[in-house]
Amino acid sequence: MELHRCVETLSLLGDESRLRLCALLRDRELCVSDLVHVTGISQSRVSTHLGRLREAGMVRDRRQGAQSFYTLAFATQPEAVQAVLEEVTQSSDATLEGDRKRLLELEAERRGAGAFGDDLERYYSPGRTWRSLTAGVAALLELGDVLDVGSGDGAAAAAIAPYCRSLTCIDVNARSIEAARDRLARYDHITVTVADAEDLPFTAESFDTVLVFHTLTYTEQPRRALEECARVLRPGGKLVLLCLDEHRQTEVTAPYGERHPGFSTAAVRQLLAQAGLGVQHAEIACRELKKPRLDVVLAVATKPET
Repeated sequence: MELHRCVETLSLLGDESRLRLCALLRDRELCVSDLVHVTGISQSRVSTHLGRLREAGMVRDRRQGAQSFYTLAFATQPEAVQAVLEEVTQSSDATLEGDRKRLLELEAERRGAGAFGDDLERYYSPGRTWRSLTAGVAALLELGDVLDVGSGDGAAAAAIAPYCRSLTCIDVNARSIEAARDRLARYDHITVTVADAEDLPFTAESFDTVLVFHTLTYTEQPRRALEECARVLRPGGKLVLLCLDEHRQTEVTAPYGERHPGFSTAAVRQLLAQAGLGVQHAEIACRELKKPRLDVVLAVATKPET
């Protein structure tokens, strides 16, 4: 290596922040926001350091949508530089250990949120949104006669309305029902009414599908509500349930009127079985990205054929 290049390289590596960034980028591709989150260094400083490292050929960048992702160009560096970077990567220094720990926590958090969901949130491109994805998936549905228990303002119902033979929305909150009625007014196959999940005003075996989306934790008697859902479900019909997993963050959920601090997957399975339904699936579906990052349970159950 020429003398002036040695001086430039030593100057470049003679900065703690840049060494921290190099250590993090050794085996991973990360964006600026990731590096800011892990290191606590300001975004402007991270961007400046990455710019210098890129100009020197020590990192590579790749554009995806509105973001740039960086990785260390380790293999193309002179052996002496590789030796320094390898030493830094394996160092037990407290600052570097802290960076590694926070990076592992960030990755674990994103795995909990679901890799696909994480990519959709992070890697924007025009039209690639949760709303458009939901619309595309909904178009595959043939739902028959549907009951939406605890429909609220009808937001979920609006997404599936075109794919139901009939859709009945109920909620105990009259104001929410009025909002749902306005939202769904353009559909002539939808009925919107005030009703209690624990005392459904429908005859037995009236529906092919029952949706219980984030309703169970607000009912006074969850078992009774599911028994009522099972009663109005036709043999072979399907119940789909979403609810918060059991949690301790009642200070967050109680102001919304939640009566139960979530239900574990085991509790959901038990409640569905007690209602006479066969549980096909009951697992953690995702983790909310917003703090306190509550887990959401998804369960699917069917009513036995008679």
